[in-house]
Formats: sequence, structure tokens, C-alpha cells
Amino acid sequence: MNILDFFQRMGFMQMTWQQGVMLLVSFFLLYLAIHKKYEPLLLLPIAFGMLLTNLPGAGMFHDELWTAFLDPSSPAYHSYGAILKEAGLLDVLYIGVKAGVYPCLIFIGVGAMTDFGPLIANPKSLLLGAAAQIGIFVTFLCAYAMGFSPAEAGSIGIIGGADGPTSIFLTSKLAPHLLGPIAIAAYSYMALVPVIQPPIMRALTTKKERAIKMGQLRPVSKTEKIVFPIIITAIVALILPDAAPLIGCLMLGNLMKECGVVDRLSKTAQNELMNIVVIFLGLSVGATATAGSFLNAKTLMILAMGIVAFGLGSAGGVLLAKFMNLFLKEKINPLIGSAGVSAVPMAARVSQTVGKEENPSNFLLMHAMGPNVAGVIGSAVAAGVLLTLLG
Repeated sequence: MNILDFFQRMGFMQMTWQQGVMLLVSFFLLYLAIHKKYEPLLLLPIAFGMLLTNLPGAGMFHDELWTAFLDPSSPAYHSYGAILKEAGLLDVLYIGVKAGVYPCLIFIGVGAMTDFGPLIANPKSLLLGAAAQIGIFVTFLCAYAMGFSPAEAGSIGIIGGADGPTSIFLTSKLAPHLLGPIAIAAYSYMALVPVIQPPIMRALTTKKERAIKMGQLRPVSKTEKIVFPIIITAIVALILPDAAPLIGCLMLGNLMKECGVVDRLSKTAQNELMNIVVIFLGLSVGATATAGSFLNAKTLMILAMGIVAFGLGSAGGVLLAKFMNLFLKEKINPLIGSAGVSAVPMAARVSQTVGKEENPSNFLLMHAMGPNVAGVIGSAVAAGVLLTLLG
């Protein structure tokens, strides 16, 4: 009887076909992360978290606990204590996602690695970064029209910002049941920037526009770089308090980098802190991709609308740059507009690559970094707007 009981407790005996499919999906994502190198730093832990959560009988993540956590009629409503009583390893790690801790800590690291100099030197870049957020709001309207709730539609739309931590932060607040597919879509499309963007950029610009050569950016003083994060934090937080956690952490990391008096903190934020949080974030986000939440028609619709959101965002920046050229004496190469999405620095490198194809002497990278870092701010602000309206 003991041997029979042992065999009955084996995961193979408890596995459903849905869990089997999810394990295969996790293997495929691990292949993309390791062999194809698609955003491996986050896609690998997300895929492994998906593997762990779908192992039958392992008890690492409990969907039912988090369903009760979100149910106003349940005694466990918004009670982390109730979660901890029966939590598995991944349930405990997921608390950092649900409470919005991990995305904000990652933004400290992102800020510490970001140079806002190109944006400060060319403030017009901020408009291009803002225009690239059009994909978020157009997709929000489309998703709502297709039957998603406003909160779900907002979470789907944020994929268009091409900002993984922001997508996770907003979705964990508005539609946590969609966190797995939205996170996977966001990071997958970020990895596919060099594939998705060039056809859009070429379709919307002429050969002459792509060959436009831009002058050198002006030098930016240390004082400007120190004052910038302080002013941006104050302005954004006073206008849009819901964006304060992301913007505040982003700018704190940047201030630590630029002020020059806390180098140890800046290096820790860029390396040790960032690496530790990425592991916890990836595992816990992957844990939400259970068979019940992932294998449905909604997931396919999210993946489809995510790429539409990303494409619209890339197009929005290019089209605004073309419009601005109607009034500017010193023309902007429209290719840098596509860098307004928040995939730093990959989108800026794509602008440089496509521009150099038309004009080998062109150097657009630093010009493209302006809209690129503006896109980081823009996606956080867009998340704040959606959270204010829908939260």
C-alpha cells in the first residue's frame, strides 16, 4: 500500500493535459531565452517560474489563495496574513509583485543606468517619447471595444509602452489575473524590437527622410543632470500622484548616478539590487501563468493586441517627427521617433542601424536616446493616468 500511495502521489499521476501544455510552453520560452537570447535576463526566470507553478503537486503557487485575496466577499480579502498561512515559495515571492515593490526597485536600477543628457540637450525629444505612447491608448480603446473590462483593457494597452516593469506594475494593480500573458507579451515584443520596428519605419518614411543628418547635441552640464530628476519627480507627482512610485524610483536612481556623492549606492542599484530583484520578479510573474489563467482565448487576443500596441507606438513617434519637420528649420530624422517606445537602448540602436543604411555617415544613436529615455518617463506617466482613471 505504501508503494501504491507513493505512485499515486507522483506528479505524473496528477498531471492534466493543460499542465502538460504549459510545461511545453515554458520549455519553448526557455529555448528562446537561452538559445535565441530574447530578453534572457527576465524571460529565463519567467519561463522557469512558469515551469515551477505548473508542476502538479509541488504546491509552490496557489491560485485559489490569490482569488480569495481579490474577492471582497472573502475573509481573506486583501489579507497578506491569510496568504502567508498557506503560502508556497512562489506565493511569498509574488507578494512583492502584488504590492508593487519589485517594479519600483527595478526602476531605481534603470534610473541609475540611464543618461538623460540627450533628452535635456534636445527637449523636443520629450514630444516624440509622448507620441510613442499613442499605442497604449488606442489599444486600450480597441480592447475595451472587444469586450474586455476597462481595467483589463488598460493592462493590455500598456504593452505598447514596451516597458516590462511598468506593464507588470499596472497589471498587478488593475488585472492581476492577466499578469502572466501580459508580462510574457511585453518582454517578448521588447526582444523583437529589431524585427518589428524596421518595416514600420521604412513604410512611413522616404529614403530622403531616412538620410537626414542631424547635428551634434550640445553639451549638458552636471548641474542640469542633477536638477532634472528632482524637477521631473516634483512636477509629475504633483500632477499625477499615481505615477509617483515609478517616476520617483526612476529619478532617485538617476540622481544617485549623476550627483557623484553616492557612487556605492549607484553601483549597487545597477548591479546587485537589480539582479536580485529581476530573479524574484521573473519567478513570481512566471508563477501566475497557470494553465487556468493562460490557456484561453483571452491570452491569444492579448498577444495579438500587444503587437498592435507596440506597432502603433513605434509609428506614433515617426509620424510626429515628420509633422514637426513641417515647422522646423533644422530637420529631425523621423527614424528617431520610433525610439520613443521604452525599450532602452535597443530601440535607439535600431534607429541608428536603419539610418546608417541610407546614409553611412549618419550617427543617430545619441539623438535617438533622447526619445528613448523620454519613452521610459512617458510609459510611467501613461500607467499613472490609467491607474488614476481605472484603479
